[in-house]
Amino acid sequence: MKRLSDELGELSARAKKTEEVVHAAVAQDRERLQARLDTLRSAVDDQKAKAGKRMAQARTDVQTKWVELRTTLDDHFADMRTKARQHKIERDIRRAEHRADHAEQDAIVAVDFALYALDQAEYAIIEAAVSRVEADELAAQH
Repeated sequence: MKRLSDELGELSARAKKTEEVVHAAVAQDRERLQARLDTLRSAVDDQKAKAGKRMAQARTDVQTKWVELRTTLDDHFADMRTKARQHKIERDIRRAEHRADHAEQDAIVAVDFALYALDQAEYAIIEAAVSRVEADELAAQH
């Protein structure tokens, strides 16, 4: 099992890559975005496989909730990708602008979700540290 600091390091590196994608999008660097999209496709597949292995180790109740959440998110992002492919086919400016507005809103929601997850992770880390201190103090008393 990975250490918490390793997980946080990986999260930091992935956040940096996402920041680069945002900068490329602002600069409308299509080649750079396409290259990053290709890289992310394999990374998403890798992360999906890793998540599956980790979930096998979780308790049944927690595992069920994560499977439901992952399925919901996978369906949502698959829908977003389908809409993006339709955009390339249709070339309708008005529809493209409409889809872009929705994609931006989806991105905002995804960022909000990530921020929420980070807050929850920070809370869990602090709670774990406090619990460890309490356990160590109790062990020292006996």
